[in-house]
Amino acid sequence: MGANAQTAVPVFTAGQVLTAAQQTQINTGIPVFATTVTRDAAFGGAGEKTLAQGQTCYIEATSTYQTYNGSAWVALTTAPGLVLVKTQTIGSAVATVEVTDAFSATYENYLITVSGGAGSANAQLRMILGATVAGYYISFYNATFDGSATSNVAVNNGAIWSAIGYAGANGLNVAATLQSPQLAKLTYISAPFVNSSGAGGAGSGQSNGYLNNSTQYTAFTISPASGTLTGGTIRVYGYANS
Repeated sequence: MGANAQTAVPVFTAGQVLTAAQQTQINTGIPVFATTVTRDAAFGGAGEKTLAQGQTCYIEATSTYQTYNGSAWVALTTAPGLVLVKTQTIGSAVATVEVTDAFSATYENYLITVSGGAGSANAQLRMILGATVAGYYISFYNATFDGSATSNVAVNNGAIWSAIGYAGANGLNVAATLQSPQLAKLTYISAPFVNSSGAGGAGSGQSNGYLNNSTQYTAFTISPASGTLTGGTIRVYGYANS
């Protein structure tokens, strides 16, 4: 936990003499929690505040402010937009990268980006949700920049979403929008991609698809079709609901 993180939001009684530690806790401003788990445990217990509408806090794990609206914690935003939910750095020469705690009930729709780093081979980047390896539907169109070739590929009830981005010597690129991965509904994906490494003909395209189940997911895994990934950063953003 960080220097300002706390595990309780105490209630003081009239005439109570406060310790230096209690005064320091008050001086941190709004409560700061390491995770949503410690946040939830800090209210309603013996000697703690009762959670009520308008309570605000800061979560270290996601670097976000949240406020309680009377029934649920929601991101504290002044206008609709993207809220950074999670950042994860890719390791060295890895074949798969799992991102946990990416989706929650706070947001219905998400943007996933991957940038920087490099792939050991020029290859499509692929994605699965949770541990699901069936029910993926996706089609993608690709055209080379020199106009020499175009291609259309469709995957019907496959084991993975193909071509949601590209990896190569020039870097990694993903900008995939996911709709409703945490709802008990189908999950939809839309992802443009660019192959800038030249192998096989530099070009770009667009993928669209869905996952044919109503599972509520919290995690996803990205992998290259061949080779490994080194470096680069995965960022998950939630689209503010209002």
